[in-house]
Amino acid sequence: MEKVVSEEVSKELLVRRLKKIEGQVRGLAKMIEEGRDCESIMTQLVAVRGAIEGVGTLVLNNYMHLCFSGGAKSEAADSLARALAIWGGTHLGSR
Repeated sequence: MEKVVSEEVSKELLVRRLKKIEGQVRGLAKMIEEGRDCESIMTQLVAVRGAIEGVGTLVLNNYMHLCFSGGAKSEAADSLARALAIWGGTHLGSR
């Protein structure tokens, strides 16, 4: 079952996770330079992708808390929909 985040996450936590991902990517580059086997490289790529998706989910969670904490709900919902579309790699109408 997927963990649901219900609180805002600190910048420090996000930066720490991104720095860890940066290290994973450097490790991947080294694996490629050293001619490691494709299966090992793909395994590490999957791990990096998962880590990036995790950070993206946390950022979207923070964004949701920010948008819906007050103000015009309709504008906040539209803004959140655009953010989700960006994360999902889709386009919403003309911008």
